[in-house]
Amino acid sequence: MKFTSKHWVLTGALLSGFLWTGAAQAQAYPNHPIRLIVGFPPGGGTDIVARVVGQKVSEALGQQMVIENRPGATGTIAANAVAKAAPDGYTLLVAHVNSNAIAPNIFAKIPYDARKDFASVIYLGYVPNVLAVNPKGVPAKNLRELVTYAKLHPGQLSFASSGNGSTQHLAGEMLKLSAGINIVHVPYKGSGQAITDLLANIVQLNIDTMPPVIEHIKSGSLRAMAVTTPKRASQLPDVPTFVEEGMAGFTMTNWYGIAAPAGTPPEIVRKLNAEFDKALADKEVRAKLIPVGAELVGGSPGEFDAMIKADLDKYAKLVKDAHIQME
Repeated sequence: MKFTSKHWVLTGALLSGFLWTGAAQAQAYPNHPIRLIVGFPPGGGTDIVARVVGQKVSEALGQQMVIENRPGATGTIAANAVAKAAPDGYTLLVAHVNSNAIAPNIFAKIPYDARKDFASVIYLGYVPNVLAVNPKGVPAKNLRELVTYAKLHPGQLSFASSGNGSTQHLAGEMLKLSAGINIVHVPYKGSGQAITDLLANIVQLNIDTMPPVIEHIKSGSLRAMAVTTPKRASQLPDVPTFVEEGMAGFTMTNWYGIAAPAGTPPEIVRKLNAEFDKALADKEVRAKLIPVGAELVGGSPGEFDAMIKADLDKYAKLVKDAHIQME
């Protein structure tokens, strides 16, 4: 088919129309409240981050950001709700390492595709996990001494977690594999009872997030051995990382981000990214979240997407090596 000047004019007009429509859509967005869905109960770390950051973004956009808690199944109920929602920017997920990187690797059946069903918006940040031990049950003063002690007492030490498939569980399995030790996993329904039993020396170790253990560490009831983050936690500057203690590649965090349903217009994704990025740099936001252990990051949608895919691959290998599989 031979294109005439009329065809090129028409094609140019159509392209201009598409571009104008996308720009107009982003400019008009949002014109009603946005739902921000959290896969965990109110009051937890994910919920706190969502409410603090969401409030600041709501002020900037001029529309209410409604926090909707849909707890259950390590965050997968909330993730599935967003994966099936209309891709219009009005239903967003507080993406979490459990629902978007770990669960897809450990559950035999999951109702969404973590790689294909979401449009990554921004990496909000993470909360460090810290290996804490009960000094009454573990005489070791540091991680190297702990590994030596565990090797001399195979199967006699136990580590708690907030449930099968949680970051605490996976971190414990990574410790077993990295150090070549035999310690027993004891899953709980949440961090509360796990920490209670750790303090009672019913279990001897836990690699939990910082908020439920930091005061016990400061009081001396628990001893911090190492943090799972790439750098030391600002709240525990004297506690080394696992990498510093000789365990190369040992990094694991409870991370949070914002994701939209796949197919959400790029203009809306960019607009959301810009506003969330501004919120993470806000002094009021940082003053509320950093003291409770949050490390705020930000960045582009592409950077967050690459991080999720890297974690999916990392946890797939860990789950395979540790022989973890659930129905």
